[in-house]
Amino acid sequence: MSTTDGGPWWKSAVIYQVYPRSFADSDGDGIGDIDGIRSRLGHLRDLGIDAIWMSPWYPSPMADAGYDVADFRDIDPVFGTLAGAEALIEEAHRVGIRMIVDIVPNHISSEHPWFKAALASPAAKERDYFWFRPGRGENGDEMPTDWRGEFGGTTWTRTPDGMWYLHLFTPEQPDLNWDHPDVRAEFESILRFWFDRGVDGIRIDSAALLFKDGDLPEVREGEPHPFHDLDEVHDVYRAWRRVSDSYDGDRALIGEVWMPEVERFAKYLRPDELHAAFNFDFLGCAWDPALMRQCVDRTLDAHRAVGAPATWVLSNHDVTRHVTRYGREDTTFSFENNLDGVPVDLELGTRRARAAALLSLSLPGATYIYQGEELGLWENENIPPSSYQDPMWARRGHSRDGCRVPLPWSGDEPPFGFSAAQPWLPQPAEWKDLTVQAQTGDPTSMLELYREAIRLRRDEPGLHRPSFGWLDVHPQVLAFCRGAHFACVVNMSGAPITLPDHETSLLASGPLDGDRLPPDTAVWLRLQ
Repeated sequence: MSTTDGGPWWKSAVIYQVYPRSFADSDGDGIGDIDGIRSRLGHLRDLGIDAIWMSPWYPSPMADAGYDVADFRDIDPVFGTLAGAEALIEEAHRVGIRMIVDIVPNHISSEHPWFKAALASPAAKERDYFWFRPGRGENGDEMPTDWRGEFGGTTWTRTPDGMWYLHLFTPEQPDLNWDHPDVRAEFESILRFWFDRGVDGIRIDSAALLFKDGDLPEVREGEPHPFHDLDEVHDVYRAWRRVSDSYDGDRALIGEVWMPEVERFAKYLRPDELHAAFNFDFLGCAWDPALMRQCVDRTLDAHRAVGAPATWVLSNHDVTRHVTRYGREDTTFSFENNLDGVPVDLELGTRRARAAALLSLSLPGATYIYQGEELGLWENENIPPSSYQDPMWARRGHSRDGCRVPLPWSGDEPPFGFSAAQPWLPQPAEWKDLTVQAQTGDPTSMLELYREAIRLRRDEPGLHRPSFGWLDVHPQVLAFCRGAHFACVVNMSGAPITLPDHETSLLASGPLDGDRLPPDTAVWLRLQ
């Protein structure tokens, strides 16, 4: 295991995100499942990760790839059974891997029993669990607000009785009313359900969206946002922290907090709230040394102020894979500017992704790996629109399916050992060189780079300390030390640079030219 600082595991873990539909299929239906994950645990053990973060696996109509949950205490039959999930947790623990499950508190599925009861009768108590409101206009025909959804589009749907209900995502995902004590009690019970089954952590989806301003003001620049980051949300996470702290074994709460203001972001990480949160600033940062250095400084400063560990994320199930991003002229990411169809230099993107792996794995804190990242997979931008399954496509004209394509395990043609059937999303034929089988044992492969980097992360003394300091090497180079004898140097310039004095090179993302580091290449050094 690669935890480096001797403290609680979540402070410096390498955490691997499994998107269950696309990891491995055991029953031949073209969709990944729990038994498929169990059959491939050896891959994750050999990779050296500390924990698996499991994307939603609950019963769901799949209006939003499982983030529309109908029952948080069971498993969707397409993925398997609750008994299978419990077996996976036990088997992962047996090989030294912890388990994190995904909880979605902002909304539930329109097929959830609560929402069905709320629709069935205006007098049902469950109606108060949601945001039902009368419409505007003489006959109530206009939506209560003009709020725009997180996927774009409108946020209100009218019911047969003339009322409207709020959904910040799709109409199949009605927002919960977190002012109601029953909602709060239910989710605390859900946390206990999974902690009782041995889960080590909870990843909290859309963690900043739970509360809404009951006056329903419109979104106006310069005024408090009516549903982003309302202060009341912190009371919920203080209560959740009390639940997690009541269990043995360093149970962790990890938030998905999209927050441009670092100071507001840090409030979620106060000692009595969440243990950690995703660093989307790093994920969206350009491949630029000055901007990257500013991003690292902002992140470390914000986390240091509240005594929380930093997190480093390059990709996940919602964003364009970073091999593709780093191969574009504009290397940033944002949902407002998704850059679909922009030319991509995959060779350049892969070279930078290799360097970014060494960068992210050597910064202080925890590192997240999205499945397939260790194989160097790129975004599949050639999926026919008729095959898209992401609801964001219909509402915003951008699909996240390109980063959700099933993994290639073996063989020379699709489905590359993922399934005995046609996968639920098409795999590029070019991935034949990126299978786990093809890369295993090849010292130049992305997979072996990740394996060796994670091994060194565990074994290298300099990475066992929280210390961090910048090195002045070159204006276009990102270089820092961890302790007195370890350094990471990333050349973001367009020409080779001379390495600082060092005893030996521990690991490089690409071939070195003597003591010169080529462009878009990173190296770990043991200093003299």
